[in-house]
Amino acid sequence: MAQTWTPNSWRQKPIQQVPDYPDLAALDAVEGRLAKFPPLVFAGEARRLKSALANVAEGRGFLLQGGDCAESFAEHGADTIRDFFRAFLQMAVVLTFGAQQPVVKVGRIAGQFAKPRSSGVEKQGDITLPSYRGDIINGIEFTEQARVPNPERQIMAYRQSAATLNLLRAFAMGGYANLENVHQWMLGFVKDSPQAERYRKLADRISETMDFMKAIGITSENHPSLRETDFFTSHEALLLGYEQALTRVDSTSGDWYATSGHMIWIGDRTRQPDHAHIEYCRGIKNPLGLKCGPSLTADGLLELIDLLNPANEAGRLTLICRFGHDKVAEHLPRLIRAVEREGKKVVWSCDPMHGNTITLNNYKTRPFERILSEVESFFQIHRAEGSHPGGIHVEMTGNDVTECTGGARALSGDDLADRYHTHCDPRLNADQALELAFLLAERMKGGRDEKRMVVNG
Repeated sequence: MAQTWTPNSWRQKPIQQVPDYPDLAALDAVEGRLAKFPPLVFAGEARRLKSALANVAEGRGFLLQGGDCAESFAEHGADTIRDFFRAFLQMAVVLTFGAQQPVVKVGRIAGQFAKPRSSGVEKQGDITLPSYRGDIINGIEFTEQARVPNPERQIMAYRQSAATLNLLRAFAMGGYANLENVHQWMLGFVKDSPQAERYRKLADRISETMDFMKAIGITSENHPSLRETDFFTSHEALLLGYEQALTRVDSTSGDWYATSGHMIWIGDRTRQPDHAHIEYCRGIKNPLGLKCGPSLTADGLLELIDLLNPANEAGRLTLICRFGHDKVAEHLPRLIRAVEREGKKVVWSCDPMHGNTITLNNYKTRPFERILSEVESFFQIHRAEGSHPGGIHVEMTGNDVTECTGGARALSGDDLADRYHTHCDPRLNADQALELAFLLAERMKGGRDEKRMVVNG
């Protein structure tokens, strides 16, 4: 490395999106307590995720990354986690069928508590208060007391993350993910949705395959891969004091790992190459994500890749592209060409959410047709450039919310007020997320058919 890295070397760098804690002694005390807490995830798990992402980077897999825009303390519960996990598994099964490749499953969960903000203050009427920055920092209530950053919230976030991870591990490894139970994954409101019949047909095909495998002696009892799945966690590494407190040396390799989540990413607002967030992330060995927005130049991207992945290690870096449906064709091709020209090994992932936010009836929302349009453009551009469209990154929930318009149910602006529950940005509900997975699977299947036609002349 160009200079010595330590878990706290980021403190010597300029930094963006920092909350203004009024009591620095209390903040130091909380970070000291966190530094003694057990790790939330383990280095071996992070290495396993990196290995899976390396296959994606080489064109032999697909990354599904999704979850809440911002987790909240108020909505934490077993049912919420179960419904998210079930909706996520549905998407993964559909995408596996479409891609005919392994799907790497990474949730925005068990740590996604902090949010960058475009403005440091929020105004309602004549009152101006500090912006809500996520439950790990301050409260969403529009009161002076709630908006004061409180370091004790980091302890609450850690404990909620630990409880969430415990349940997710039980779901992933305890039989809940058993493909033999594919029909039981249907959420109640999805059964009555326009997607229900399509999912049922796919479930029938999987069940027929499972019955055949069982007939020849291959069952979930003698093949654990049929009843278990790898599920990893991720979040934006925004609150660096919290991240540093949970940064530990791996006893088997001597390397530093962030143990707050398997994968962490750097946001579009905090990716300055000489700033604190890049400095922190360059030294840990976890898989990293990098949000790539319209302001990122090709040379700027190559500089960041060299800082974050100097060894050009496949699986280390995922580029999460978030341009907007009307800007992706302008910006994505030049980034792909620069990366391909320099031989950089990356995973290309599409975030069709953050560039497609509009305001409708005083609600922030995201039209489903714009989300789908950006995904389609992402795939078309990669095929034209000869690169691998390796993943999708979505904000979604397993709940029946009304936050994004459109989709098969044709939610309108008038529907937004019905069940608009997000603490920050609008999310796809489970029905819309599953519809997106079906449409994406069809595009993947079409791409495979095109390749066969080319190969067969």
